[in-house]
Amino acid sequence: MTQISALCIYCGASQNVDPRHLEKAGELGRVTAEKSIDLVYGGGHSGMMGAAADGALSAGGRVIGIIPEHLRAREAAHTGVTEMVVVDSMHVRKQMMFERADAFCILPGGLGTLDETFEIITWKQLGLHDKPVILLNLFGFWEPLLEMVQRQIDGGYLHEDPAYLFSLADDIEGVFTAIASAAAAKVKPDSSRL
Repeated sequence: MTQISALCIYCGASQNVDPRHLEKAGELGRVTAEKSIDLVYGGGHSGMMGAAADGALSAGGRVIGIIPEHLRAREAAHTGVTEMVVVDSMHVRKQMMFERADAFCILPGGLGTLDETFEIITWKQLGLHDKPVILLNLFGFWEPLLEMVQRQIDGGYLHEDPAYLFSLADDIEGVFTAIASAAAAKVKPDSSRL
């Protein structure tokens, strides 16, 4: 059984998305705070990022935003978070988000979300960490990705079923069930190898 103190979320910053996704992001933030788990995220004020942060803050949670200087104005950094860390690059942002979190939850998002998702799953595949990674499959959003993974398996590009690399949750409670049922992390990440 895994217990965590900080959950990193990867998600989109666009406001022009399914309102149900925004609502669920807010719910995830709120539930995270209610479970006394810190929320680590990309630092934005809008879209699912902002909704999750606002949800956690509304429930008295601790929210840590990590944003690169070049995105601080563009993504409108959230001014109400508990801690805002401004870094000099996307690479440093992703590294710091990784270091500050005990588990990862991927919500719907765009190319940046996919970049973060593939990186954290690949690091796990390479044995650089064994922290829980959960895809929150809101209203079937991640089904095409799962189909692509199956094509990779069928085509011989993945030598084994990558089910051990990530879990799938269809709702908010499923995220925390998946985290709780994950094996306790044994790999001590060496950040110099990442």
